[in-house]
Amino acid sequence: MKRVLLLGDSIRMGYDEYVKEMLEGEFEVVYDDFDNGRFAAYTLWQANQFFKDQGHFDVVHWNNGYWDMNEEWPMTDAIHPVDEYVHFLGRILAEIRKNGAIPIFATTVPILPKELGAGIASEKGAVSNYKNEWVVRYNDAAVKFMNSEGVQVNDLYSLCLKDKYFYKCPDLLHLTETGYRRCAEQVAEAIRQAARKL
Repeated sequence: MKRVLLLGDSIRMGYDEYVKEMLEGEFEVVYDDFDNGRFAAYTLWQANQFFKDQGHFDVVHWNNGYWDMNEEWPMTDAIHPVDEYVHFLGRILAEIRKNGAIPIFATTVPILPKELGAGIASEKGAVSNYKNEWVVRYNDAAVKFMNSEGVQVNDLYSLCLKDKYFYKCPDLLHLTETGYRRCAEQVAEAIRQAARKL
């Protein structure tokens, strides 16, 4: 059976179990149950651990972005400015190819405009410091790089735009269960598409 590795941040952790269920009997789907890929440099380390410990995968689907672009107080700059972000995406890609797997990169999901976010925020008044302009800038740079490398891109950003509230849950960053299921459906189909090249 072909083996698939899912890497990425907490958005990945929201859909990975659904992907595994959807691909049962077609693929062995592997992911970290307890830890997410955080920023791209951490995902690079995490990918290396999987390759070292578990050997060859046929397809690797991954995302990064939110942790990289975050301007976490008291810092005033992103954890990984865009050029560093793309640099580490390139290093992840190189390790995936070294492993012999087909890579799929997923775009970062969007951030709600403040006026829409106010309508679904939790009673505690969740406020996201993220800005959608950051997401657009990081996605644009990542997609440009992936296109130049001939890498399949799974556009989860556009998928989430189809919902009025971008499938956001009350913390304004993560997704509803419906959102995670929609992402899982698209991830599963992207994996099937990639596997046809094997």
